[in-house]
Amino acid sequence: MMTFETLSTNRSHGGTQGVYQHASSSTGTGMTFSVFVPDHAPGAKLPVVWYLSGLTCTHANVTEKGEFRAACAELGLIFVAPDTSPRGEGVADDAEAAYDFGLGAGFYVNATQAPFAQHYRMRDYIEEELPALIAAHFPADMSRQAIMGHSMGGHGALTIALRNPDRFKSVSAFAPIVSPLNCPWGHKALSGYLGSDQSLWEEYDACALIQKGARLDDLLVDQGEADNFLVDQLKPELLEAACEQAGQKLTLRRQPGYDHSYYFISSFMAEHLRWHAARLG
Repeated sequence: MMTFETLSTNRSHGGTQGVYQHASSSTGTGMTFSVFVPDHAPGAKLPVVWYLSGLTCTHANVTEKGEFRAACAELGLIFVAPDTSPRGEGVADDAEAAYDFGLGAGFYVNATQAPFAQHYRMRDYIEEELPALIAAHFPADMSRQAIMGHSMGGHGALTIALRNPDRFKSVSAFAPIVSPLNCPWGHKALSGYLGSDQSLWEEYDACALIQKGARLDDLLVDQGEADNFLVDQLKPELLEAACEQAGQKLTLRRQPGYDHSYYFISSFMAEHLRWHAARLG
C-alpha cells in the first residue's frame, strides 16, 4: 500500500476535516489532499463527492472557504478535495511563472510533452490512484460517487465524468471552462501539455466529448454573470448549444451579480450538495 500520512485533523460540524499526504505513483511526487468525513455509524459507508479546484488553487482553497461542511454533515457526504497539479523540487513550471500554466494549473490531463510528461499526470491521479487511496483509508461507498469543480476544476469534473459516465451518479460545476479548444486558457495549457495536434485535445473538452456522443444523466452548472472571465474564457453558451444539439440534459443557472470567487461558490455550494445527495441516494 502506498505511503499515507495524516497532516492534520479538526473537529467541525459534527465530523472530521483532515488533510493528508502521500507519495504518488502517478505524478512521482508527494500529493496533498483534504477529506471531510461526517460522523456515521460504525461500519457505515458514505457516498463521496469529489471537488476539483481551479487555477492557482490547492486543496486548501475550498477546504477553508467553500462552506461545505454543514451540508455534508447533514447529508452524510464525504467531501474530497485534491490538489490541482504536482508540486515539489524538480517539477516543471511555466518559464515565466504564469498563473495559468505549470504549478497550480495541471488541467487534469496526462501530459505528453517534455518536460511536463514526467510529473503532470493528473488524469491518472484523479481517475485511478486517489480513488483507490480513498477507498482504502476512508468509509467511502465507491458505488455512490459524485463530482464537481470550479473553473479549471469544472473543466476537470465535466471531462472526467463524460469519460467515466458509469462511475459518477451526478455532476455539477461552478463557472467551468467548458471548451478549452475555444479559449486562451485552453490553448495555452493543452498545447503545452499535449502538443499542437488539436485532435488530441478533444478528450479534455466537454463540448467536444458531448458532440462525439458522451452523455451524462444530468448536469448542473452555475455561472456568475459578473464573472471577469465569462466572455473570453468560460463561454457557457458553448456548453448550452452542445447539450441542446445532443439532447443532453443541462440546468445552466446564470446568477446575476456573482463573480468568479469563493463568495460565489460558497453561496451555492449547499444547493449543489443537496442536488448531488438526491442522486446519490
